[in-house]
Amino acid sequence: MYKFRLVAIGGTFDIIHKGHRELLRSAFELGDKVLIGLTTDTFIRSMSKPHRVKPYVERLESLKKLLVDMQVVSRAIITPIEDPYGPTISDPAIEAIVVSDETCNRAFEINRIREIKGLKALKVVKIPMVLAEDGKPISSTRIRLGEIDENGRLLR
Repeated sequence: MYKFRLVAIGGTFDIIHKGHRELLRSAFELGDKVLIGLTTDTFIRSMSKPHRVKPYVERLESLKKLLVDMQVVSRAIITPIEDPYGPTISDPAIEAIVVSDETCNRAFEINRIREIKGLKALKVVKIPMVLAEDGKPISSTRIRLGEIDENGRLLR
């Protein structure tokens, strides 16, 4: 039995790494269904990423493959998001959101917007950032820069 019927998470999922796997694992432990907001190419262009990001279709396929490997694909709902909120600010069925230290403030912003709209606040579940061998967070940016691999092992 899961604690929530519908849990939300969001991300770019550019290079799938240990941090992404932990975020997904936590969300699927809590929710019967997990709504995954996947940033669109248009939304990514509006962010100032210090590197190129794989196209949406490639990121979607990698994410689906991971969900199959995790044996949770039947419980996942992937939706494209064009802004930092996606359906979390309008869908009354969403009960919780899983975030990292890095995205925690966004969850509180989402709850402020939900309150204004008369929706119930989401339960915010914060998981710690997954750290690389050097004690710094694992990120797609660091992987792209060749500092670490997808599991946080130092490469230089």
